[in-house]
Parts: sequence; structure tokens; C-alpha cells
Amino acid sequence: MTSPMQQGKPRRTAGLTLNYPMSLGVFDRYEDAQRAVDYLSDEEFPVENCMIVGTELRQVERVTGRLSTGRVALGGLLSGAWLGLFVGLIFALFATPGDTLTTIMWCIAYGAVFGLVWAMTGYALTRGKRDFTSVSQVVATRYELLTEHKFAQQARDLLERMPAAPQR
Repeated sequence: MTSPMQQGKPRRTAGLTLNYPMSLGVFDRYEDAQRAVDYLSDEEFPVENCMIVGTELRQVERVTGRLSTGRVALGGLLSGAWLGLFVGLIFALFATPGDTLTTIMWCIAYGAVFGLVWAMTGYALTRGKRDFTSVSQVVATRYELLTEHKFAQQARDLLERMPAAPQR
């Protein structure tokens, strides 16, 4: 396994870096930065020398519901049954023709029990410290448009002529 820092030098990811980037502007919405790049593309600017960088990152978590013992049990049961179905279909490839359906059904049953026990054990270990479900995402609050230094002035000149965005 390689480390991003090898011998004190940061590893550069091909395609995600610019040699000498210069800022063309900072946008509050990604769509505005995207619109600027689209405009540059329409004007025949070499947009492969541009990059949109999300800055001022924050994590947003949306609470989607209350977590109860019954909901955890049902979720574990269903996910275990799906896993059991998958394993059962694989086992059925090697089962005798008369045992195919029986093999699948037993795998679903064992998977459901395994999923139920695993989910309930995990829920019990939290001891009520997180009794809700949620989805989370890291989002940027600002977007900076960068380009290679040798194209910066050309891009700025083009963006000065860009028509204003239609108001919504």
C-alpha cells in the first residue's frame, strides 16, 4: 500500500492537478461555476486546463427517522434474507436439480436469522446513544474556478463577456 506522502513529497494525482493554477473566480453555487466552464467551452477555450475546486467543506447530516427495536429487527431480517438469497443462488449452482429450491430457501432462512441477530447485537451495543437514522454528505459552500497560468488572462477576458445568469 502506498502513502500519499512518499519520502516527504506529496503524490500528485494525474488529471486532478494543474501546474501553476490561477483563480478565475469564486462561486457560491456549483451550477454557476459549471456555467462559467460551459461558457468557456462554447467560446473554444481549452477547458481541459480548468478545474472546479469545492472549498469550505462541511458535513451535513439529514435525520430521516426514529430508530426503534422493531425497525432494527426488520432491517436486519430483510438484509440478511437478501444475503441469504445471494448465497443460496450460488449454492444452487452446485446442488442436485431436485434440491435447488430447498437450498435457496434454507439459505434465505439462515441469512434472515443471521441478519436479525447481527443487527440486534449492534443496536444493543449502542445502548440508545443513536436512536435515529440519517444520511450524511460532505458539501462545499464555495467553488473556485482555476486554470493554468498561461491561459488565465484569456479566460478572464472571455468571462468578462459572459452574459448574466437568468434569474430564477
